[in-house]
Amino acid sequence: MLEELKREAYEANLQLPKQGLINLTFGNASALDRARGIFAIKPSGVAYETLRPDDMVLVDLAGKVVEGKLKPSSDTPTHRRLFLAFEKIGGVVHTHSSCATAFAQAGRAIPAFGTTHADYFYGDVPVARKLKPAEIAGAYEWETGNVIVDHFKAKRLDPLDCPAVLVNRHGPFTWGPTVAKAVEVAVALECCAHMALMSLQLKPKLTTIEVELRNQHFKRKHGPGATYGQVKS
Repeated sequence: MLEELKREAYEANLQLPKQGLINLTFGNASALDRARGIFAIKPSGVAYETLRPDDMVLVDLAGKVVEGKLKPSSDTPTHRRLFLAFEKIGGVVHTHSSCATAFAQAGRAIPAFGTTHADYFYGDVPVARKLKPAEIAGAYEWETGNVIVDHFKAKRLDPLDCPAVLVNRHGPFTWGPTVAKAVEVAVALECCAHMALMSLQLKPKLTTIEVELRNQHFKRKHGPGATYGQVKS
């Protein structure tokens, strides 16, 4: 059942340690078949070096496991909440990559200091509010998703213009139209977080990128007027 979906999720998960975004089992990736309302996600606590495509767990958007012998990732409800809220995404990635997580633990957004950041994110990468004690004690992973979604609604952020968020005290989530793109965004996010940390060391009062330069770099890669890359025949 949905073997290609499981393969996509499996390959995305393997990219996380390969790209230096994962230590131990701190992270996961999921791929959604929106037409069927089913996503494939990494099983909980399984080491990446032993992971196989058939280990991927299939979950529907109601939260029911529809295929798989293993327990799905503990972050599955957060992935599901994002899939339900952000209707144009097809993949979600969660990591504890060091630099992005440092910003998350500090409760600080990643500032848009330069063009590398602007190539992927239209403005600062936001940090959501801290979860309340009752949210932590309740359906914690689902409430994590709610906090992300509520932040994007409150700030009127487009999840396609800013395909990443920092969960306060926790770490980053990224997404994209495919899970492969969500992995790419996770790599870019860690790169931008690392450069932001170094930039702040060199110039603690550094201001964010000029609006004109931000717009130029973001819009040449995104949207109907994008000019970056090759024209598809």
